[in-house]
Amino acid sequence: MAKVLCVLYDDPVGGMPKKYARDDIPAITRYHDGQTAPTPEAIDFTPGQLLGSVSGELGLRRFLESQGHTLVVTSDKDGPNSVFERELHDAEVVISQPFWPAYLTAERIAKAPRLKLALTAGIGSDHVDLQAAIERGITVAEVTYCNSISVAEHVVMMILSQVRNYLPSHEWVKQGGWNIADCVERAYDLEGMHVGTVAAGRIGAAVLRRLKAFDVKLHYMDRHRLPADVERELGATWHPDVESMVKVCDVVTINCPLHPETEHLFDEKMIAKMKRGAYIINTARGKICDRDAIVRALESGQLAGYAGDVWFPQPAPRDHPWRTMPHQGMTPHTSGTTLSAQTRYAAGTREILECWFEKRPIRDEYLIVDGGQLAGVGAHSYSAGNATTGSEEASRFKAT
Repeated sequence: MAKVLCVLYDDPVGGMPKKYARDDIPAITRYHDGQTAPTPEAIDFTPGQLLGSVSGELGLRRFLESQGHTLVVTSDKDGPNSVFERELHDAEVVISQPFWPAYLTAERIAKAPRLKLALTAGIGSDHVDLQAAIERGITVAEVTYCNSISVAEHVVMMILSQVRNYLPSHEWVKQGGWNIADCVERAYDLEGMHVGTVAAGRIGAAVLRRLKAFDVKLHYMDRHRLPADVERELGATWHPDVESMVKVCDVVTINCPLHPETEHLFDEKMIAKMKRGAYIINTARGKICDRDAIVRALESGQLAGYAGDVWFPQPAPRDHPWRTMPHQGMTPHTSGTTLSAQTRYAAGTREILECWFEKRPIRDEYLIVDGGQLAGVGAHSYSAGNATTGSEEASRFKAT
């Protein structure tokens, strides 16, 4: 029997909900490209419940314990004295979410001789040292597409909130004011602007489709070019590299995975190539942007705004400069963990575990590393290597 170590974010400060805002959520059975939503043999939760926090347990306890497995769930994941470090030594499976990642560094992997499966309840496995997983023969999997549309919707929301100067306007209302001039001195129409996405995979392509209705000029950069008929449908212009795209864009949205090739892609030099007064929207990974370069660009006016849902590390220390920099619209990585998305990624996590324990193949689209090499969607989207360096700074969140 196996020990499953699951890291989830903390429960709400007021305790788990006794009642939810809505009675149900739409049932999504198939995604835009035809891929089916997760299809576990059963689930032990009600769709629309809070599953991603510690008490929610991703709805896994009854399933795992009925088969004799041990489930340990914690939010205490950072530092040598954390519950995660203490429980890791004999775990066969580690589950974590991108929103509150258990960073599986090479050092931690070396302390876990029984570890065989690192499972992301969500999308994005950069919190795992993929090179170390390859060398150790650990399988890495994630629930691809489960929350792609959730994130795409968040991107559109953030673009509009930045361009229309929504958040400062809302603050004036809360303060009892009617300061129209203050609200509109940084407000513009999105219509007619040039908007580009770094990567046009499931999230990036969904963003393009949703933005088409706003009568903007669409651009994208991706190492896998979209089919010609899709480009015509969207009216999207392909760019062979990021530099050529950002020069013409008023808004740049980042939707690529984090791996060694994209780490600090948006540094001082890249931002200097952008139009003065452009906006960056980053719901991909915080480390794709140079932290201090973003702050300086907002302070100088090179960037008009930065809205992000992702930080490095996570949780971000309380003195992280993105919390207080000007003209920002940061959220604490909530884009992909709506109650709707949790239903799908909890079901997908169970589907993967069912396959794992029954020794059946895991869906190819869920695999990142398998058999000592990048596999499935991982071979399409990632590069081997390590992007976890510096993650130990997450321990400062609790300390401060």
